[in-house]
Order: sequence, then structure tokens, then C-alpha cells
Amino acid sequence: MTDPGRTLLALDFDGTLAPIVQDPASAWIHPGSLAALRRLGPVLRELTIITGRPVDQVRRLGRFEDGPGLDRMVVCGQYGAERWDAASGEVRQPHRPQAVSDLAARLPQWLEEHDASRIRIEDKGLAIALHTRGVAPGLLDELRPQIEALAAEVGLHLEPGRQVIELRSAGTDKGQTLRRVVGRVEPGAVIYAGDDLGDLPAFEEGIALREQGMDVTLVCSASDEQDALLALADVVLDGPDAVAAWLGDLADRFAPA
Repeated sequence: MTDPGRTLLALDFDGTLAPIVQDPASAWIHPGSLAALRRLGPVLRELTIITGRPVDQVRRLGRFEDGPGLDRMVVCGQYGAERWDAASGEVRQPHRPQAVSDLAARLPQWLEEHDASRIRIEDKGLAIALHTRGVAPGLLDELRPQIEALAAEVGLHLEPGRQVIELRSAGTDKGQTLRRVVGRVEPGAVIYAGDDLGDLPAFEEGIALREQGMDVTLVCSASDEQDALLALADVVLDGPDAVAAWLGDLADRFAPA
């Protein structure tokens, strides 16, 4: 059994620890996952969340500060551009890029001009996300070329996901963030779990770490909407319910009662 004291457990949030829902503000963590993480937190080398969400949202939706066990957790938000350290309470949040502010002001009219006012706009501070879940599932695919052109025009990177497209500054992805975390923590083993295209760079980084001799386990929270991670995963789970059960089993191994 892998030594928990040498293990870095890094996890995506939406679609992995929390279900994908129509309203992103209501994507609360699975209670089974939260219970397992509270058991795992004290025994792991580090527990890190690497998510596309802002750290403040993840802290609220994860309920990480509402109970014991997670006082050494780290949350890397917006793909790693933001960071919250539970041990120190320190929050790092860069200034909002001007390009994102300009896009936020322009986007409602742009969507109306493209007969796409049904698309929901989520302003994430460092990025703008466009959601179609529950309103027009195929609309983002139809508009993809125009959105790509808009992103290039305003100088932002396009990040596709499950019925969502995000426009944000380039330069930070989950693979780069995982690499930085590994360099800081120096674990003997890494477990990474994710569900979507944004997790692909972290999976690729995990494979690179394995080729360097690291003990790496890649976990896919699978769905009918996205299969990009399946071929790379060591463990395939049927969505957040199965992830919660798997984390519970991991807690039974690493932190038996």
C-alpha cells in the first residue's frame, strides 16, 4: 500500500467532487467526498484541489472550512492562477486582466447579435464562462468558430468543457499547476482525479511524472459528455457518486477508524 504520508492527492472539483448542474453556483460538493476528504486530510502529504473555479467559490461550495480535517488543504483556483492555503489563510488572487473586463462589457451585445442571448454568462473575475446546460446544448458547438475569432480578437485563450466554453488569459493550465505543486510538496506518489478537457494537461503531466519514476495514479470521473481522459486513466469511475465511494475506500485504506 502506498504510504499516505508521502502521497499527494490532487482533485478537480466540478464533475469530480461535485455534480455538474445547470446553475454553477449550486454545485455543492458530494457529502460522501467531503466526509472522505476530512479523514484523508490529516494523513496525506498534501490534499490539493486544482479547479477552473475561483477559490472563493470552491471554498464555499466545498464547505472545507465548516469542519475538521482540512486545515492543511490547498485550493488552486482558475487553473492555478489563484491559490488559497488553509494552514495560513493566505489567498493569492491576481488582478483582473483588462481584456476580461473589456469582454465582459461587450459580450451581452455580442451574444444578442449572434442570436445567442440564451447562453448564460458567468463572470469568474479572471475569466468569462459561457454556459448552455439546460437551455441550448448544441449552441456552443454551432458558435465555436465565431467564439474562437472573438477570443483571438480580444487576446484571450479559449477553454472548452462540458456544455461550457471559457475565455481566459493564456499561460496557466492544470498540468503546469500540478507540476508546481509536485515541486513544492516533493511527494513519493501522486493521485490525480478529473473529468473534463481542462484536466487533460494534468493527466499528461502525470504521465510525464510516471516516466520519471514517480508512482502516479490517474482517475477519470467519467460521463457521457466527455471521453478524452478515458484512454489515459488508470481508474475509471462513473461520475461524482462513484468518486465519493472510491474516496471513501481510499480513506478506509489510508485512515482506518
